[in-house]
This record gives sequence, structure tokens and C-alpha cells, in this order.
Amino acid sequence: MQRYFISEDLWNLEDKEVLILDEDFHHVVNVMRKKPGSHFICCHPSEQSYLVEITEINTDEQTVKCRIIEQLDENKELPVYVTLAQGLPKGDKLDLIVQKATELGIREFVPLKMDRSIVKWDDKKSKKKLQRLKKIAKEASEQSHRQSVPTITNLETVQSLLNRETFDKIIIASEYEAKGENHATESFPELITGIGANDRILVIIGPEGGISEAELQDSILKQAVPIRLGPRILRTETAPMYVLSILSFYLEEWR
Repeated sequence: MQRYFISEDLWNLEDKEVLILDEDFHHVVNVMRKKPGSHFICCHPSEQSYLVEITEINTDEQTVKCRIIEQLDENKELPVYVTLAQGLPKGDKLDLIVQKATELGIREFVPLKMDRSIVKWDDKKSKKKLQRLKKIAKEASEQSHRQSVPTITNLETVQSLLNRETFDKIIIASEYEAKGENHATESFPELITGIGANDRILVIIGPEGGISEAELQDSILKQAVPIRLGPRILRTETAPMYVLSILSFYLEEWR
């Protein structure tokens, strides 16, 4: 069943009503061809989801008014809060990364300006790119039946990200580990067994050229754990899927 993520100001939970506007209005009315009496799911920013019924479509004001039928008992989110920080890749790889990482459960995406990033964003390009990534994340959340949409942040550096000091564990994908140039104090399997419910996990992935030695050492000083993603060197767009798939499997299906 189709679902929509509706901002808090459009809800009236006391009267059991929700209003749909803008792009969601267009999708409900013009794409899905919904009519009064049609049912779908609306998600509140609190991550609660509700089955709703259309009571009124106002094409002049471009609004769809819905009645809340029931609150749904859903548990679709990862049991940990994962922030994926990705070194800027070339081309449109970032679109794919955000889409698939959203399907795999990230809560936050941080584009990173890194030492070996070839791509550069100026203010104009950054604004345009971020708008596109937010739209991709929203659509991917709807498609994968999530209860929340990942936050897409402004461009950061590794240093500014590490200075947050709000993470319980920091994982950094390192090609040095795959090559046997060990910096790691523990393996990936050892690390994930120590993850607890509701932990805040930061995953750092380098661009095509990988993470620099300086960035790696700075991260280790902040208690980051370098890990290898198998014995092979993965593409920058493959690496986050590897990490997130393992986290999902272990935390949701295995443990």
C-alpha cells in the first residue's frame, strides 16, 4: 500500500485528520488517481504510521483531506541509528548510494569533502544536489515501507564530522585493512557483536581514491575502528551496501 511522509504541521491527531499538499497531492490525485474513500498510509515524524481514508479532494486549493482510520503496529526501522558519511564520488553514484542506503535503513546521510575526492561542490551545486538527494531519500523510504525518512545534511569534512562526538561506534572502511596493512584493533565481526540497541553508529566510506592516511589516523584518534570489507577492494558505491547489509542481517535477522 502506498505511503506518504507528512510534516507535523499537517496533522490533527486529536480530530483524527491529516492534510496532504504539494508533491504528495500531485502523486495522490494525478499519479495514483485516488478518489474519496481510497485508503493509503501516512507516516508522522514521530515514526508512527496510520491507515487513512480520503474524505475530500480540493483541486482548487490543491489539498487532500484524510481521516485517520487506525494507528498501525509497524517496526520497520533498524534497531540502531546509522549515519552514513560518504566521500563525494564522481557522476551520479551518490543518487544510487542514497537510494540503496535508505532502503537498508540509514537514519542520516552526510556527503563528505575528503582528501581524495575529485568532485567539488560549490554553494550552488551543493544546494541543487542536496535537494535531489532529499527527494531520492523520501521516495526510497516510501518504496521500502519505512517509518522515517533519512536526514540529508550539508557537506562536511571528516574533521567536522568527528568533532560531533555523539557516536557510540565509528566504523571506517579501509582498503589498508584489505591489503593487510593493519591499523585495526578489532575485526568487523567483533565490532558488530558489541553493538547495542539504539546505539549511534557512524560509517565512513571514502571516494574512488579511498581514504587518505591522514584521514584514517585522525579517525583512529577519535576511536574509529578501521575495518576490511572482505579481501577485495570494493567500489565506493558498493562499500556502504556491504556494511549496511551486514548490520541489517546481524541486528534484525540473526541476533
